[in-house]
Amino acid sequence: MKLYLLQHGKAHTAEEDASRSLSQKGVAEITRLAEFLKPKNIAIERILHSGKLRAQQTAEILNKGLVPTIEPEVSNMINPNDDPKAFAWQHESWDQNTLIVGHLPFLAKLVSMLVVNDENQPLLAFQPGTLVCLERSDNNNWQVCGMIRPEMLV
Repeated sequence: MKLYLLQHGKAHTAEEDASRSLSQKGVAEITRLAEFLKPKNIAIERILHSGKLRAQQTAEILNKGLVPTIEPEVSNMINPNDDPKAFAWQHESWDQNTLIVGHLPFLAKLVSMLVVNDENQPLLAFQPGTLVCLERSDNNNWQVCGMIRPEMLV
């Protein structure tokens, strides 16, 4: 099983847009990511996002570009300051390749918790539009099997 963790695309600041929608740069970067991933035929069976506009828009761009046959779902457990333990306690029962579109620090803490069992151990340098792929082994251990940052796709 693979878990794809994506920090939402670059968003407007709260001063520019109170709803924090994706900026033009954010839309362009996430669109490029979808175009890059499309020919790879990545099997995503479920898409979760936080419900915040920037995460929803990011999820919709990837959904449309990669797997338009599934409907993205809102999770109230993946907001910026949510506890990754509350979300991940059920990870042994996960059985679908899942894309999670979320925020920092939640995503970084979730990666650290799953990979080294310490949410406070920084492992990866996320930035808006960063995609990380984790893979679960047969003995339920997680490992990083890939990472793409927006500047890699220009």
